[in-house]
Amino acid sequence: MAQKSIYGINHKMISIVIPTFNNLDYLKLCLKSLKKNSSFKHEIIIHINDGSDGTLDFVKANNYKHTFSDNNIGLCSSINKAAKLVSNQYILYSHDDMYFCPNWDKVLLDEVKSLNQDDFYLSGTMIEPNSGHIMSDFGTDLDTFKEDELLSKYKNINFYDHQGTHFAPHLVSKKIWDKVGGFSEEFNPGIGSDPDFNMKLWKEGVRIFKGLNDFKVYHFGSLTTRKKKNFVQNRGDKTFLKKWGITTKFFKKHYLKSKTKYNGPLQEPNVTIGYIVGLIFCKIQAILTF
Repeated sequence: MAQKSIYGINHKMISIVIPTFNNLDYLKLCLKSLKKNSSFKHEIIIHINDGSDGTLDFVKANNYKHTFSDNNIGLCSSINKAAKLVSNQYILYSHDDMYFCPNWDKVLLDEVKSLNQDDFYLSGTMIEPNSGHIMSDFGTDLDTFKEDELLSKYKNINFYDHQGTHFAPHLVSKKIWDKVGGFSEEFNPGIGSDPDFNMKLWKEGVRIFKGLNDFKVYHFGSLTTRKKKNFVQNRGDKTFLKKWGITTKFFKKHYLKSKTKYNGPLQEPNVTIGYIVGLIFCKIQAILTF
């Protein structure tokens, strides 16, 4: 029988999609945090790129739902492939080097209940050692990770509910995911894919882009790109500009109003002098680039 809260919400609603690329020890920590710090059970689906570090064997041995590619097919394709196995109403995308703090799912599902609709994009608040919404050092790698200290302090280090989020971990309904076709694979291996996904949601009328202060994760920080030799990134900024006619910076500033305090659903951008100047700059940049 599916679990229910005191509100009547069915808590077996979230499918957690995690792409990974030979990052087994961090993946294990991520999965440990989900098991330890979740209020409810959720479906976990892992896409394994390569997996020659033992990831594929580990996932199989522990009976995790998974998809597989024998080389790195990129973040966007990995997420899309795993998402095809989703059986629940909501999809949560997570990096494999994120540690979920306690009650993250209760915070999310309480928010979903309050919204009473499926056209939203909700995300967490990232604690990172060198950046993030909250900069606080609980370790830069597994050897220096201070789990107990994080668990004793995370409630007292706060950001705020914020507007215009475009970061993982994020939650959307499967309905809206399917409607926009998931992530755009021209952004592989991944740079620029998050704001592109948000733009596709915007075009479908989504105006709730809310980051939740009380949904916290500790993020070690893009380990795939930082620690893997010969990893070539894409120019997602150029792809976004060519596709949408504006820069990601312009989109986040004038549409999403990123990192400002949340005060309700977003509206169409105000056409101010700053907006017009910024739009002209985008057009000039597009001409010079393409």
